[in-house]
Amino acid sequence: MSTTQIHVTGGGDYLVNIGRGMLADPEPFFGPIFGPAVNKVLIIHPPTMGAIANKLREQLMGEREVLLAEVPDAENAKRVEVAAFCWQVLGQADFTRSDAIIGLGGGAVTDLAGFVAATWLRGVKLIQVPTTVLAMVDASVGGKTGINTAEGKNLVGSFYAPHAVVCDLDVLEKLPRNELLAGFAEVVKCGFIAEPEILDILEADVDVATDPTSTEFQRLIELSVGIKARVVSEDFTEQGQREILNYGHTLGHAIEHAERYTWRHGAAISIGMVFAAELSRMTQNLPDEVVDRHRRILESLTLPTTYGAEAWEHLLTTMKRDKKARGSMLRFVVLRDIGQPTILNVPDTSILFTAYQELTA
Repeated sequence: MSTTQIHVTGGGDYLVNIGRGMLADPEPFFGPIFGPAVNKVLIIHPPTMGAIANKLREQLMGEREVLLAEVPDAENAKRVEVAAFCWQVLGQADFTRSDAIIGLGGGAVTDLAGFVAATWLRGVKLIQVPTTVLAMVDASVGGKTGINTAEGKNLVGSFYAPHAVVCDLDVLEKLPRNELLAGFAEVVKCGFIAEPEILDILEADVDVATDPTSTEFQRLIELSVGIKARVVSEDFTEQGQREILNYGHTLGHAIEHAERYTWRHGAAISIGMVFAAELSRMTQNLPDEVVDRHRRILESLTLPTTYGAEAWEHLLTTMKRDKKARGSMLRFVVLRDIGQPTILNVPDTSILFTAYQELTA
């Protein structure tokens, strides 16, 4: 099967491989990264990926020892106790700096695996194998790793680029439909901040565009990864342009915190993007039709676009702890128009409340 390779240079120099059938014959993608120095590999995976993890282990065994570490599903994986469990496995198996870790799973698992790889012996080889749309287009690319705390999402972490990313679209065919669609929030984000073709493909036929076997689906994944690769290659540690990738995320992360991480990331980011669009209308004169287009596309993906009025004070408190804040100044990615993102510093939260009122059902 043909494979598209997207080159990323931010924080390292690696390829994102996008195609089908790669996990059926993994050695060509993993072997060159491992090389002769890697004697041990740890595959970190959630329970739902147990069968794939076992098969991958069998295929990679031979000259190297391959171990498995099963971690909780979704955001429950991103806890310091889980990271400590992984460190324990690595220590008891005598993993050295020349060995490797594979993150096999969704965005939470790739975040965790990246954090563990970054911190074990101050950095070991890492290959990310994302198994959800969200992880493919966002979490596995760019080197942001981290875990959550009681105070907020991703407040503890590091920038640590993988040595390769393997996006096998075949694994998405058995993904529950609601999880598949939730991942498309990050795809839509890429459309609004940088690539209108994404929006056009979704609007032409949303069912075809979200069918993992279609050429349109692969095109959307490639476009989204391409945008992230370009941005992180220019700004790996988020000192400038990389902030645009946080469109919709400031409020979205606060909603995830309010919901005790029981919501899918894409659902929260969907609401966050509508909020950012309303804020953009108020402060950047974003055209009404672009704001309406946010709602129309997200709702076609069955993603939420409203949230409760009573939650505002809690959300505001959480947003003030957001890692993008500077002192007491809240910062938001907003749009002047499609493909024209900018940063808005907000000294007066009253304007945020006014924009939030447009989200309340």
